[in-house]
Amino acid sequence: MADKFDLVVIGTGPGGYVCAIRAAQLGMNVAVVEKRGVHGGTCLNVGCIPSKALLHASELFEEAGHEFGAMGIKVSPPELDLPAMLAYKQEGIDGNVKGVEFLLKKNKVTTFFGTGSIPGAGRVTITGDSGDLQSIETSNIVIATGSDVAQLPGIEIDEKRIVSSTGALELQSVPEHLVVVGAGVIGLELGSVWRRLGSEVTVVEFLDHITPGLDAEVSKNFQRILKKQGMKFKLSTKVTGIDSSGPRLSVSTEPSKGGETTMLDADVVLVSIGRAPYTKGLGLEVAGVELDGHGRVITDDHFKSNVDGIYAIGDVIAGPMLAHKAEDEGVAVAEILAGQSGHVNYGVIPGVIYTRPEVATVGKTEEELKAEGVAYNTGKFPFTANGRAKVNRSTDGFVKILADAATDRILGVHMIGPNVGEMIAEAVVAMEFGGSAEDLARSCHAHPTLTEAVKEAALAVAKRTIHM
Repeated sequence: MADKFDLVVIGTGPGGYVCAIRAAQLGMNVAVVEKRGVHGGTCLNVGCIPSKALLHASELFEEAGHEFGAMGIKVSPPELDLPAMLAYKQEGIDGNVKGVEFLLKKNKVTTFFGTGSIPGAGRVTITGDSGDLQSIETSNIVIATGSDVAQLPGIEIDEKRIVSSTGALELQSVPEHLVVVGAGVIGLELGSVWRRLGSEVTVVEFLDHITPGLDAEVSKNFQRILKKQGMKFKLSTKVTGIDSSGPRLSVSTEPSKGGETTMLDADVVLVSIGRAPYTKGLGLEVAGVELDGHGRVITDDHFKSNVDGIYAIGDVIAGPMLAHKAEDEGVAVAEILAGQSGHVNYGVIPGVIYTRPEVATVGKTEEELKAEGVAYNTGKFPFTANGRAKVNRSTDGFVKILADAATDRILGVHMIGPNVGEMIAEAVVAMEFGGSAEDLARSCHAHPTLTEAVKEAALAVAKRTIHM
């Protein structure tokens, strides 16, 4: 007799394990299927968590080497112990993975390790590492298999010299020259790690600007700051090939619109042109589940596919490929299955780039509002005028608030500066409650704090900022 569950979630990344826990809290008999052998998906194992560990460690390394003296702290030049830094990173991974395992057990969620596939509605087949098959029955299935590295045509990733984000987190020595293909979030974060540890970093981007989709003013200032830190950029440029036959890599590039080929020598090339939904091998064709042109599961407003009983969340459906977006969708679909009104407000999902300075954004950009014909007012406040940022010697960047010209309702908030990845939450809460710039401006902010820049930007919407 096959095991029978109310819900089976395939994949235990942030979306999958959160969905399983919430469903269990609501009284369902829940199982999860995970192919890695450990929980946490890309995010905890080879993505968000390990990259933040290296970002944090490399920031401290750079501070000790270049900034402590200006604050009256005398230290010997720091020495990099890369194996120890990688061990520190792994310790962080292990702690988070064990935490997810504990939470699933605490909520009585059954775990099956192996590769899940869907022969049809109501059934999941699990293939173990040894090839053994197990079948379980379920009333509902949630596909939460996440995404994989997007491939650059003609380029083979070996995770040694030509690496994806996975390999870039495991380099055993600091490359003399790192070429990053793609000026998106992943490339800039990991590029900044290795630059701080001693690499020369060149970023090659197909478009004429970095961070596609970011507010243009923020993007322009972000590139200026990264360039000042030592990153080099080749914009409007495409990589056409990589010759790995020699002791160093030879990277062929040419203008995006075509033209003369130029060569770059590199020790390591990081391919970071985005991610692709992981839907292959799930048997979705057999189950009759429809996919869009990008390989994503097509779902309705309740995350249901065209097949009754089969749902999908996270990177395998449309929308930003963000862990917190997947988590909110996991909670929402669990509540919908329990008869509640699960919902995700896609207009208020923050995005953060964890470089130094950080970049954080939520809501509409100026370019989007102009394209939609929406009249808006802008309030901006630089960190150069913020007392806490001044004494911390971290004055790069600004906070910008976009508010509806007629109602003053906040439509978008865009920040670049110190700790803005934490500060953006204030804007998210305000927007969730339909708040106005005036609401933020009249909310008392502690002094001296970086968050006063948010208050001042809100005041600037009405042209009444105090400290500038």
